[in-house]
Amino acid sequence: QGRLVESGGGLVQAGGSLKLSCAGSGRTFNTYAMGWFRQAPGLEREFVAAIIPWSGDGTDYADSVKGRFIISRDNAENTVYLQMNSLKPEDTAVYYCARNYGATHSRRPEQYDYWGQGTQVTVSS
Repeated sequence: QGRLVESGGGLVQAGGSLKLSCAGSGRTFNTYAMGWFRQAPGLEREFVAAIIPWSGDGTDYADSVKGRFIISRDNAENTVYLQMNSLKPEDTAVYYCARNYGATHSRRPEQYDYWGQGTQVTVSS
């Protein structure tokens, strides 16, 4: 069974930074696009960022995080990262990483088949 495990969440003040990690095991994740999503209480899960399997400018970001967040991956380590800078209280949510069905990134959660358990990010004002 494939498994994704997120880590790196926590409590940070507005303007601060956090780096989330998502480690894959049990399945091949290196040849698939990977994404980060988030879900705040009472709201639907929303797209944050995605990255294609190979090197190059194959990334996509939600407008709300563009210029502040950076997604990257280390295929040798089977790990995807989300560097979050200039954090705002509205970034508070549970953050999930997920594996896409294929190699092209998508903003639609239904295009992802494996999901991690999530990591809480709380940004205080």
